[in-house]
Amino acid sequence: MAIMEVATGRKLTAAVSPLEGADFKQITKKRYFFDWKKEKGSADLFKLTLQGESDILGLLALIDFPREFRMQIHLLCVSSETHGKTKKYDGIAGTLIAFGGRTAISKYFEQACISLLPKTELRAHYKSKYGMMDGGPQLFLEGARLHAIIKKYLP
Repeated sequence: MAIMEVATGRKLTAAVSPLEGADFKQITKKRYFFDWKKEKGSADLFKLTLQGESDILGLLALIDFPREFRMQIHLLCVSSETHGKTKKYDGIAGTLIAFGGRTAISKYFEQACISLLPKTELRAHYKSKYGMMDGGPQLFLEGARLHAIIKKYLP
């Protein structure tokens, strides 16, 4: 997995791993926009870090819907310094979406789907940047589009 350092254009190796209890000490609502402690037990929680470092750059909460062959991105967040026009790194959200997609494919093979319920202002962004399709209130990726996002962010 690679993310890009915006200032230099360098690709840096990133890792996605399960969120651990000790990680919650560095996860503040100010830096990560949500109270992630409330998500304990309701979703599978993951963090994105640079390889060999402990600073969390992004967070993902996934909920499995086995009857629908679908993983839902319940929450997706990049740290406050890694979003917007002055962001330090690029590719964090895409990498987390791709990780969720790869998780769905490993479980549901060709029937796999990844979905999310975006905030209104992010809906167009998810569709244009990640190729997500409209599914009513939710956006989703499946089939060739799902494989394309995984190929792009998890080469």
